[in-house]
Amino acid sequence: MTNSPTLAALARPGGGLAMVAMDQRESLRTMFDQAGAGRPPTSRLVEFKLEVARHLGNLASGFLIDRELGFDELRRRRLLPSDCGLILAVDALEQEEGGPVEDTGLDEAFLAADSDLDGVAAVKLLVIWRRDERRAARVELARAFIEAARARGVLSVLEPVVRATPAEHDRGSWDLNAAIGAAARELSVLGPSLYKAQVPSAGEGEPAKLLDACRVLDEAVAGPWVVLSQGVRQDRFAAAVEAACRAGASGFLAGRALWSDVVGQPPAQLSARSVPRLERLVSIVDEHATPWWEKA
Repeated sequence: MTNSPTLAALARPGGGLAMVAMDQRESLRTMFDQAGAGRPPTSRLVEFKLEVARHLGNLASGFLIDRELGFDELRRRRLLPSDCGLILAVDALEQEEGGPVEDTGLDEAFLAADSDLDGVAAVKLLVIWRRDERRAARVELARAFIEAARARGVLSVLEPVVRATPAEHDRGSWDLNAAIGAAARELSVLGPSLYKAQVPSAGEGEPAKLLDACRVLDEAVAGPWVVLSQGVRQDRFAAAVEAACRAGASGFLAGRALWSDVVGQPPAQLSARSVPRLERLVSIVDEHATPWWEKA
């Protein structure tokens, strides 16, 4: 009987998780456009992702990429060291050109009987969490994802991102932290291997208040958790990771905080800007993160 995989496949020796996200698709194309580089062809997006892997993979404990833009090339070129776990995004995104992801489903290629997961340590699903008529369906989507990952012998990383409904906007009743906590209570109990959460307050506010907000989130999450960087100002992310780790998180799985200002720039800028950021974040994780096994 094969032993079930554990988060050791994505972790540093001390049990913290310092992982790089490179699974952006239409949003990455938009970032190139906004950086003044125009809307790039698919080949340029893939090459940028592979450059991120070359420069940051040797520091990361895990690396997330999507099947559409770069997964096959990343495996074929063997760009990641053996101690950097490969994570495959298996979310099918509903997203208009230039707009945000509105909803998600499961990639049919992942669900297929002949799905190729060779070398993959974990799979990741983004879920857009709203208090709307599809809320229960998204819970079932998350449940199906976790069960499919377990059946295929890989870890599951569940990433809920909360959004307000039009009614909440109109009433002025939207509370980001309350929604992050509600999503955690609803979805983390489904039992993903790892829960990927938004940073409370988008990383803003006084350090003590941010730490308190992260402790509230820690109480809401069942199991090991990490934070993502979307929505957090780049210069605030290191402090946000420290607060989350001191509150009980096991680290981060982040992309934009590391490389968003390098989009459209020569690859050397990854060494100049992104590598030092990742080195700092790794040191924070090594010092403050809660080892994943303490939450499993």
